[in-house]
Amino acid sequence: MPEWSSLLAVLLGYTVLGLTGFGSALVIVPLLAWQWPLPEVVTLVLVLDLPASLMHSGLNWRQVQWTELRKLLPGLVLGTLAGLWLTHHLSSRWPLLALGVYVAAVGARALRSAQTQPALNERWGLVYGSGIGVVEMLFGTAGPVVVAWLTRRLPDAHQVRATIPMVMAVAVLTVLGGMAWDGRLSQPLLWQRWWVLIAPALAGVWLGHRLAHRVPVARLRQTICALLVVSGSVLVAKALG
Repeated sequence: MPEWSSLLAVLLGYTVLGLTGFGSALVIVPLLAWQWPLPEVVTLVLVLDLPASLMHSGLNWRQVQWTELRKLLPGLVLGTLAGLWLTHHLSSRWPLLALGVYVAAVGARALRSAQTQPALNERWGLVYGSGIGVVEMLFGTAGPVVVAWLTRRLPDAHQVRATIPMVMAVAVLTVLGGMAWDGRLSQPLLWQRWWVLIAPALAGVWLGHRLAHRVPVARLRQTICALLVVSGSVLVAKALG
């Protein structure tokens, strides 16, 4: 049975997701990894992320930009297959370091610039989709890559916030399919923990959603970009550690 600290960590992580659209794993994984093995924590967060992301998309249904998923989906499938292969053939340290530097740089650049950056051509969707699939399979933290794509595609911060979990839900579902094929979802303890932690996860999404409507658009965009800098730095520290 998870302790109260685990319940609070999940509540906090999914409040962040409800507010910004991503970032739950960046909060939850380091905290729960003090109690349980890291691979078990990553898998647990992924199976929590799916219903939490779907709930977030439902709460923000009208602002979700569904066409962005169509641009990312082919690359997402390819990236997931590549990530599944790489899990057995590649040390994750240097790719994780490169990802962290990239994500932090994207966030820092967006914070420094008062104007919206030039929009990415939709042809880049295959590249970004592949990156999302690989990163989610290897590290379970593809949210920053999704944000890096959407902030260059959508001018409205609330549309970005609403669309991130929809893309992440599809990414997580694809990755969980690969994990199921690999036999990583068959542990009874995983689902015992899931049943206890799903309630605070969904409560956190609802709480963050309520808070987001009290935050001005400009401030919300700054919050998302700042979280990118933090998440990139966490990934770098994880790689170097």
